[in-house]
Amino acid sequence: MVTLTKLAKEHLKSEANDGFVTLGIKSGGCNGFEYVWGIANKDNREQPCLEPVEGFLLIDPEAESYLVGSQVDYITELAGSFLKVSNPSATSSCGCGESFGV
Repeated sequence: MVTLTKLAKEHLKSEANDGFVTLGIKSGGCNGFEYVWGIANKDNREQPCLEPVEGFLLIDPEAESYLVGSQVDYITELAGSFLKVSNPSATSSCGCGESFGV
């Protein structure tokens, strides 16, 4: 469903810190939807969630249909570092890559 590049795996695993990184979406942004990242530990993991991707990335089930086939990469540039979601379901996206339309 969602794949991670090597750099994204390394970054997200370190962020998870023996817990989970969460990925969901919400209404908003320039194009209608925004990616929402969060952290959950093993004790306060919200249910329901899909099986973790790579053992540490939890996808919100309500976001699953919007994220099918997406790839997450970790980009490092002079201006900073960020997670980039390449989403084949997106029909539009903003310049910063944090919002998308379907």
